[in-house]
Amino acid sequence: MTSAQRSPATEATLFSLSRDKVRVAVRLRPGAARDAVEGWVSDVAGQVRLAARVRAIPDKGQANAALVKLLAKTWRVPAGSVAVAGGATSRNKLIEIDGGADLLARLRAWGDSQ
Repeated sequence: MTSAQRSPATEATLFSLSRDKVRVAVRLRPGAARDAVEGWVSDVAGQVRLAARVRAIPDKGQANAALVKLLAKTWRVPAGSVAVAGGATSRNKLIEIDGGADLLARLRAWGDSQ
């Protein structure tokens, strides 16, 4: 889903702020040919998620660790500030990044470019 396809209401929900943590929903595809953030996707229920893929397999947290590393590199934040807060064993994950309103604004600007 490109930014041209998102409504203003949807845009506000892609990244959210909760207790100085920025949250984003991610759809992860493990065991891929390469690590990549692929943009936004919408599921059948209308939930918009960030699509990502990693080479790591979903065994003993390897895919989650690879996702954290990929997102930290993509968003230029310390890997220690990125965590899988929900969906550890699911393809649908909730990611939390330590930061406040400044980080939220930066990530929303990044999301607009996707």
